[in-house]
Amino acid sequence: MDKKAWSFLTLGLLLGVLLATAAFSALSRAPAPGALASPSAAASRDRVVLKLAHALDQNHPVHAAMAFMAKRLAERSNGRVELQIFPNGQLGSETECIEQVQRGVLAMAKSSAAPLEGFIAEMALFGLPYLFRDEAHYWKVLQGEVGKALLTAGEGVGLRGVCYYDAGSRSFYTIEQPILTPADLIGKKIRVMRSRTAMDMISEMGGAPTPMAWGELYTALQQGMVDGAENNPPSYHGSRHFEVAKQFSLDEHTRIPDVLVFSQKIWLSLDADVQRWVQEAADDSVDFQRELWAKRTQEALAALKAAGVTIHHPDPAPFRAQVQPMYQRLAGGKLADLVKRVQEVR
Repeated sequence: MDKKAWSFLTLGLLLGVLLATAAFSALSRAPAPGALASPSAAASRDRVVLKLAHALDQNHPVHAAMAFMAKRLAERSNGRVELQIFPNGQLGSETECIEQVQRGVLAMAKSSAAPLEGFIAEMALFGLPYLFRDEAHYWKVLQGEVGKALLTAGEGVGLRGVCYYDAGSRSFYTIEQPILTPADLIGKKIRVMRSRTAMDMISEMGGAPTPMAWGELYTALQQGMVDGAENNPPSYHGSRHFEVAKQFSLDEHTRIPDVLVFSQKIWLSLDADVQRWVQEAADDSVDFQRELWAKRTQEALAALKAAGVTIHHPDPAPFRAQVQPMYQRLAGGKLADLVKRVQEVR
């Protein structure tokens, strides 16, 4: 082989090695087929896409708050971080989305604190009826030591709480007989979230708790599969459940917040700047959502009256007395200590 041919051969081999090395490097940075565009520590300087799923419709104040958070996050990161939101249960029920967050398939999910108690036992605190004296007490707890501790309580199971959204107070609505005393619940099938605490509450009042997905409830009410349900005014109105259940009893038995949870696995892969931007954008969205929630609650109550719904204001004292065994059963447990700390907040 002459020198010229040998030079071309050597050059070709070197070029092949360089191309192979570049291809291998690119493949090693590429996400696995079908994987969501979740950030990793190695790609911390790249554009970050975070996916958030929830089961609410796009007109809900909590969805509006998350859309506000997405806008704030883009602004704070100068376009580096994009928050993509999947509403209406597109990626599964609340429980299914929480499981995806645990695995790191989703970055975030919005869930009521009630289903979260199946993953974080301490979240059952919020399901205890008549725990909070009023709205001001409720927010002091959420923004104080107890609320902050509950946001970190799920880190061991892969869930990091980011913030709380206002979900108001929950009250009963029924197809026929209004709920004016606990006795009115005897034998009634009442839809509840998939929460042991919520089921216990209905049972203590004499009702038959019936867990089912939110998206199935309208049809269940329409067909008489359940006699009623319980929720806050904006959700009752926005779901149009008032079309088939026109008795709304404002007993305000629980105040259960919505919680934005982040995948601990993905959180730890983010650099400090991205973590800070996410938390700051979430905090901004809480202030926005609380104002919007208060406005929507008043609008919902006015719209319900205009739609022919009868709104009742039962005395909460008999209901409070009826559920005291739930508190007595907590004696000596971790929740009993949390209850005491909540009651001491002034």
